Amino acid sequence: MKILHTSDWHLGRTLCGRRRHEEFAAFLEWLAGIIEAHAIDALLVAGDLFDTSTPGNPAQALYYRFLCRVAASPCRHVVVVAGNHDSPAFLEAPRELLKALDVHVVGAACEDPADEVLVLHDAAGAPELIVCAVPYLRERDIRQVTPGESVRDKERKLLEGVRGHYAAVADAALRRREALAAEVPIVGMGHLFTAGGESVEGDGVRDLYVGSLAHVSPGIFPACFDYLALGHLHLPQTVNGRDNARYSGSPLAMGFGEACQSKSLCLVELDAAGARVQLIGVPVFRRLERVRGDWEAVSARIGR
Repeated sequence: MKILHTSDWHLGRTLCGRRRHEEFAAFLEWLAGIIEAHAIDALLVAGDLFDTSTPGNPAQALYYRFLCRVAASPCRHVVVVAGNHDSPAFLEAPRELLKALDVHVVGAACEDPADEVLVLHDAAGAPELIVCAVPYLRERDIRQVTPGESVRDKERKLLEGVRGHYAAVADAALRRREALAAEVPIVGMGHLFTAGGESVEGDGVRDLYVGSLAHVSPGIFPACFDYLALGHLHLPQTVNGRDNARYSGSPLAMGFGEACQSKSLCLVELDAAGARVQLIGVPVFRRLERVRGDWEAVSARIGR
């Protein structure tokens, strides 16, 4: 099957006080066309759909109109997990309604990790994919605060909590696959900062845990994942050099520090041989540029 992995849309984001509604609308129109042209079976959105926890009406309208268009396309499934910019409650509010459109939303870590495991079915009703839809894990989800704990203790608990949560979700996925009695591929999702990940100045990527420098080791992800779809870092990149574990990156430059980046989406083809990944370049809907120099040089460049 064909999966399209994207993340970090940040709908509603402004730049230097200017709204970017037209850029976001152009991207979603283009994305819908890509889904149709490549006959995508499942769209995975790995967090930070919105730039704030209280997105305005224009940003919400773009999101819901896009979902309606995808639901009417050959794409059978959309899986959305929340990022650190998103409000879990806001994303999950229409969850039951969106299920009717085969849009699956996981906004917050579930009390039972098995509830983050989704079994997706093909047009004939047969299981075709298992998705471990892990959202951004907030501190309260993965560790208990102990009075007098040191920074090192806090970081250790954070990393152990993330590792333990992914292990529990993966175990539930393996049990689900065993019950299906079918070799269904397993895809993991997440929104976090892995050690060694690259970011750039001014991209708006936040430290996820206040007072902590903890970045998650790539080794915490279970080996059963045939593909790992991550969000949070805006620069497209692999995780620890693994072609089947990737950050798709943001589709638009979120600041001038990203102006020279090539943006892309990850088209993943899953079959018995594993995952094959092809990058699809995202067009530049509005070019950003930094201009330096004296007034004569700056005014000449602006006039071009």
